Amino acid sequence: MDAVSDPIDEFSFLAEQAADAGITAPLPRGERIAVGLPDGRTLSALRYGEGTPVVTFLHGAGLNAHTWDTTILALGLPALAIDLPGHGDSSWREDMAYVARPLAADVIVGMDAWTEGPQLLVGQSLGGLTAAAAAASRPDLVRELVVIDITPGIDPNGGASQIRQFFAGPTDWASREELVERALSFGLGGSPKAAARGVYFNSRVRPDGRVEWKHHFAHLANMMSAHPEAAQAQDAKQDAVSAVLGESGWQDLAGVAAPLTLIRGDHGYVTEADAEAFAARLPEASVVVVPTGHNVQEEIPLPLGEMLRERAGKD
Repeated sequence: MDAVSDPIDEFSFLAEQAADAGITAPLPRGERIAVGLPDGRTLSALRYGEGTPVVTFLHGAGLNAHTWDTTILALGLPALAIDLPGHGDSSWREDMAYVARPLAADVIVGMDAWTEGPQLLVGQSLGGLTAAAAAASRPDLVRELVVIDITPGIDPNGGASQIRQFFAGPTDWASREELVERALSFGLGGSPKAAARGVYFNSRVRPDGRVEWKHHFAHLANMMSAHPEAAQAQDAKQDAVSAVLGESGWQDLAGVAAPLTLIRGDHGYVTEADAEAFAARLPEASVVVVPTGHNVQEEIPLPLGEMLRERAGKD
C-alpha cells in the first residue's frame, strides 16, 4: 500500500477509482471551491465537469464530499459535492449544531453561489435530512429531491456509542497508516486501498507533523470517551432530541414541493416499517429499494449514478 501521508492532489485518485469501477469515460475536471458564510466560517465543496452543476450532493455524518467521487464518475454530468459544516474542508460550527436545519442554511449559501438553476439535490443520511430542510425552505433551488437511506427519527450517526468507540483514543496520530489500520480493525473502509483513500480525505497533517481527523464529530466523540459521565448524559437525552428532530424532519419533507424519492438499502438504516411510514406520510413520493447497506454511494456507485442520471433528465 502506498504511503497515504505522501502529499498528493486530491483528485489524483479519480483515475484509480474509475479503473476499479470499470468506468472508461473521460475523467471530469475537478476543482476545490469555497465560499464565506455570514458568521465568518467557510463552506467548501468539490465541483466536477464542465459547465454549471445540475446535480448537488450532500454526504452523511463523519464523511466528506469525496464519498460521492465514484458515483459522480458514473453520473457523467456536471456536479457539485458539498462538505457539510464540521466535515472535510468546511469550518466547524462553534455551536455544534450538526442537525438538518442549521446545516441547510449553510448549504443554501453554497448553492446560491455555485449553482445557476434548480438542482437534482441528493443527500445521504444526515445529508438527506439536510437536503430536505434546504428544499423545503428554498424550493427555487431544487427541481427534484433524492434522500438516501434515512427518514426522520432515525439516528443519522448510526449510534453514538459505536462512533465514540471508533474514535476513542489519541486525538492525534503519528501517520495516516495508523488510522487506516484502525479503520480496518473496526471493519470499516472496505479494502485497504479504499480505506487509505478514505483516511486521506478525512484527515489532515498538522504543522507539527501529527495527523488528526478533519471532521468535528471525531473530536466530539473523543471528548465524550474521555468523560463517560458526559456521554451517559448525552445518551439519556438522545431520545427526546431525536423526537424533536424527527418531527421537524417530517415537516421539512412535507414542505418539499419538488418530486421526492427515497432510496434505501435492503440492509441499511431504513427498515421496511420505516419505509412504510414514509410512504404513508408522503404518498406522492417514490421509494426505491436497492441491494446494499447504508452508504449506498460507496457500495453500489454505478447503479446509483445511473439512477440519478435518469432523474436528472439527461441521456
